Amino acid sequence: MNKISQNNIIQNIQKYTPIILLFISVLNEFDFNNLGLIYFSFNFSYILIFYYSLKKSESLGYVYIFIAGLFNDVVVGTPIGISSLMYLILCGAAAYLRNITLRPSLIKDSIFFLITILIINSLLFMYLNFVFNYELNYFDQIINITYTFLLYFLFANLFDFLEKNILGNRHAGWKLWRKKNSNYQ
Repeated sequence: MNKISQNNIIQNIQKYTPIILLFISVLNEFDFNNLGLIYFSFNFSYILIFYYSLKKSESLGYVYIFIAGLFNDVVVGTPIGISSLMYLILCGAAAYLRNITLRPSLIKDSIFFLITILIINSLLFMYLNFVFNYELNYFDQIINITYTFLLYFLFANLFDFLEKNILGNRHAGWKLWRKKNSNYQ
């Protein structure tokens, strides 16, 4: 009986790992400037939400993403609901890409991710600047977008490794797409 309970706990941890990572990343607004790394910032939440909405849509629910956005607004100090809206737009873009893609690749996904985060950050800038007169630094935004885009490659491969080797999902990432869409090839 004890073995069944331990196995169930491990399965639940494996199932909810993306959600746990999302809430840790939202509640832990880390800043590398405190470590002496000037001009190094990226949005890990965007990478996590886009990857898991694209590759494993059942792992992150829209309600969890919305609540994580509310938590992010409280931690960062932006108006309540703006991060939730941006996260859900990111989910919508990932769902759109998932539905139109026949042969996914990391390069195509990352280019679409770049376009999506450019649109999201533009909407965020317009909303915060014009509605709330919230001052944003252009250079910091460009640095954040650049590092978020570049680190998508690293984290996409890391999440694939995590899904395949640690969480035990053999069909993680792009190979799952090939198997699902093999009738189109």
